[in-house]
Order: sequence, then structure tokens, then C-alpha cells
Amino acid sequence: MNGLSSAALVLLAAALAFANGSNDVSKGIATLVGSGVSNFRRAVLWGSAWTVAGGLTAAFAAQGLVATFSGKGFLARPTSGAAFLAAVATGAVAWVLFASRTGLPVSTTHAIAGALAGAAIAAQGPGALHWSAFAQRIALPLALSPVASIALVFAAFPLLARGLARVEGYCVCLERRVTAITVSPGGALTASVFRAEAVVAADAECAASPAVAFRLPALDALHWLSSALTSFARGLNDTPKIIALGVAAAALLGITGLPFYVAVASAMGAGSLVAGFRVTETLARRVTPMGPAEGFAANLVTTLLVGAASLLALPVSTTHVSSSAIVGIGLARGDRSIHWSTVREMLLAWLVTLPVAGLAAAAAFLLLSTRIG
Repeated sequence: MNGLSSAALVLLAAALAFANGSNDVSKGIATLVGSGVSNFRRAVLWGSAWTVAGGLTAAFAAQGLVATFSGKGFLARPTSGAAFLAAVATGAVAWVLFASRTGLPVSTTHAIAGALAGAAIAAQGPGALHWSAFAQRIALPLALSPVASIALVFAAFPLLARGLARVEGYCVCLERRVTAITVSPGGALTASVFRAEAVVAADAECAASPAVAFRLPALDALHWLSSALTSFARGLNDTPKIIALGVAAAALLGITGLPFYVAVASAMGAGSLVAGFRVTETLARRVTPMGPAEGFAANLVTTLLVGAASLLALPVSTTHVSSSAIVGIGLARGDRSIHWSTVREMLLAWLVTLPVAGLAAAAAFLLLSTRIG
């Protein structure tokens, strides 16, 4: 692998990170927009910041996923040639960017796995895959995570709703203390220091206090926190998968360890900010109506499942988990407000992700293998 090939691979990894950000930032912030807690701009900025934080933390806490998405375990003869890795990145980028452009929430995890399989089959034939290992390590977690997400939301929301009902009527307030100058009996001047502190109090108490500079309903504060945790978990889970495609090439260019994670996490953040609005709108407004408590519940379940999967090196899809959690909210509510036409479109996109990314990667490999090694 020469320097030019290495640079191209690193750029493709950055492009995949950008595509991931454009599609996946929605998974942590759609509930903020859908429940009316935030507008699109603030939500995207919030989700982008926490995604980058999760991506940086992955350098220390999610190394197992790098090995999984380098093909070890399910590729019979793992390939590290420039043409192979470039084909994988190209197949995944092409599908994820197309989906982002059309507003479809799809799985970057699925796209990378499908592209790995497609490029390997193009390079070595059907025997390139350990099919049972591929099913166990890739397909099974991806298939079970939506079911687990819906089940958890359906079971937990009634309990969470009762607990969250007690939070209503309270707010998180930022109280300011202004500087005051006093004169002592001896004529000396004494100045009190300005300070601000956050307190939790009843709405009426916050509204009546002249010292309150800012207040946020407690339920909304919990929702913002859950969104941050979901975005953080997404960055933690997705960054190593992208790192795996370019880690060898980056090492040849002298980019190793934390700096490469910084580059990938930054590209994810850029994709979120530039092109993260369309998929967010789909999940926020085209699946089911939701309130702050429901959005909080969906984010909480997503955070728990994706965070646990990252620590256990299980390649679950944040897309599947978060989208299914939002559907689960509609089911738990027991009404007919779910827009099933949108759900069908998402399911179709999920089903075709593996084969489409695989075909794109296979085609890219056949083109690139004659030009680069």
C-alpha cells in the first residue's frame, strides 16, 4: 500500500464518517424535535457535540468493535489491500449518503457489514465468508436489537410515565447572586462575589424568585440529558466501525491512536451539522407523535442498549434501536397514531441495506482491483 493509496483510504474513512453523521445524528435528537422541546438547529448542534464526545471516548472504551469490523472472525481470509478496503468504504458511503439525501434512517453498521461481505465475495468467491460466524456476530445482533428495543419501551414506559408524572411541576433553575457592596462600621468596603447555582424547585417558586436567571422544566432537562447520552452512545458505538476501515492506512501516514479517532469523530460531527436535518425530520414527525416523557423513554432505552452493546463489542444498529424505540412509544400508547407507511419505508430500507451496500462494494472492488493493489 503506497502513500497515495493510504491517503485515499483515510479520506474514504472520513467520507464514511461524514455520511454516518448525516444519517445517524437524528437517532439521539429526533425525540427533542418531535416532542417540541427543541427546534432543529439547537437539537442538531447538541447531538453533534455529544456524538463527537462519544467518538473520542471510543479510543479508550470500544476497541473490540475495531476488530469486529476489520472482518476478523467472519471473513475466511481477511484482506487488507487498498482496493478491498476502498471498495468497502465506497459501498457503505454510497448507500448511506443516498439514504440521507432521501430522508431514510438506515444503519451504517449494516452498510459496512454488507460492503465487507460484498467486497470479500467479489475478491475470493462465496467461500470468503464464514457464514455462520457472520450470522452470529453481525446478523443476529442487528436483527434482535429492534425487537429488544420495542419490548423494553413497551414494558418500561408505563412505569416511567408514573415516575415522570411526579417530575412535572418542577423546574431546574439557574439562580444568580449579584455583587453587593457594603460599608462596615469602620468605613471599610466589603464586596460579595457574584455566583450562580442550579437548583431544582417548584415552577411557582422559580417564577416568583427575582434571582432566577434561567429556568427549564425538569422533564425537559431530563430529555436533554437523555438525548446527550444517546448521542454519546452512538458516537461510542459507530466510531470504531469506521476506524477499522482506515486504521492500517492511517498508520502508514503516521496517524495512529487518538489523532485518528479525533479525525473520524470530527468528520461525524461535520456530517451531522451539514446534512443531519432530513433524517431527523423523518423520525421526529413522520413516525408517531410524542411528548417529552415519551421521547425521554425512547432515548433512555436507546442509550442503555447501544451503550451496553459498545462495551460488549456487539455491532447493534443505533438506527434500528432508536427508530424501533419510537415505534414502541406509539404501540405503548395504544392508539392509531403511528404512520405505518413511514415505518414500511424504513423497514424496506433496512432490508435492502446489506445487499445494496454489498453490490456497490463488489462493483467498486472489480473497478479498483485493476488500478490499485
